[in-house]
Amino acid sequence: PKIRTYSMESNRLHISYEGLHLENPAAEPEESMWLWTTSPEKAPDKPEYIEIEYKNGDPIALNGEKLTPASLLEALNKLGNKHGIGRVDIVENRYVGMKARGCYETPGGTIMLKAHRAIESLTLDREATHLKDELMPRYAKLIYQG
Repeated sequence: PKIRTYSMESNRLHISYEGLHLENPAAEPEESMWLWTTSPEKAPDKPEYIEIEYKNGDPIALNGEKLTPASLLEALNKLGNKHGIGRVDIVENRYVGMKARGCYETPGGTIMLKAHRAIESLTLDREATHLKDELMPRYAKLIYQG
């Protein structure tokens, strides 16, 4: 078996890859590292249209089929995988002040975020949008840092 040269953590929403050879920003991740997403170059060239139904701001159905939150995320993860959606390779500012590179896969999360932002663009007025954009990083910081 091949030895991984990075650390990996996962849950239903995402997989993160960090450390070792990924700390070099010039090092391109090996294709075999990505477990949840097809390479965009190998993904279909045709779009697949979906419909996500919301109730009180929460996604409850995909293409007319009512699903539990976990099942909906699982279905979106499979769809995103097929279409090469949800890969992120970034250098971040860590809590302790240092910079660190992280590679992430969140195909279902990426689709849900895009869909939710599309709804916001249709429903929120300018002031609500500006306030959301201002509060979102603060809220994320409180969650991350406690």
